[in-house]
Amino acid sequence: MRNMFLKTMGGMALAISLLTMFATQKALPQQGGGGRLEGTWDVQVTLRNCQTGAEIRSFPELTTFMFGGTMLDSTSGIPQALKTPGQGVWSHVSGDTYRFSFKSLNFNSAGAFTTSTKVTHEATLNSDATEYTSVGTAEVYDPAGNLILTGCSTTTATRFE
Repeated sequence: MRNMFLKTMGGMALAISLLTMFATQKALPQQGGGGRLEGTWDVQVTLRNCQTGAEIRSFPELTTFMFGGTMLDSTSGIPQALKTPGQGVWSHVSGDTYRFSFKSLNFNSAGAFTTSTKVTHEATLNSDATEYTSVGTAEVYDPAGNLILTGCSTTTATRFE
């Protein structure tokens, strides 16, 4: 009897979860072209001097834009043992223009939390949605939330296939 009850409750929970998921997806606003950015991208980041635009250094990343406006970012610019993946949001601005922002937490080699980094960019997608370029900033905050550094960067990206 107990096993039958658990199976029935488990089945009901699964059904409710599925219904909730589909209802939530239907209720999300369509992003009017925003779906063109969805997917995973091979990104080349170039850190730049904010005053002159001169290149400081360049490195690859993987960025995934998900349905509903969330995103994940993994970079080779900082060893993964010293930071979390970037987690954030993106939105369709208009036409082929998008905005995204993500945050990662940074640690020293002893594992102590040292800073957080918030990256904000505006991206322009090409007409066939296979490439984008973006321009933006990175803000670095100390553990108390005080801004300690601002940097500039550009990216070029191709759709990961």
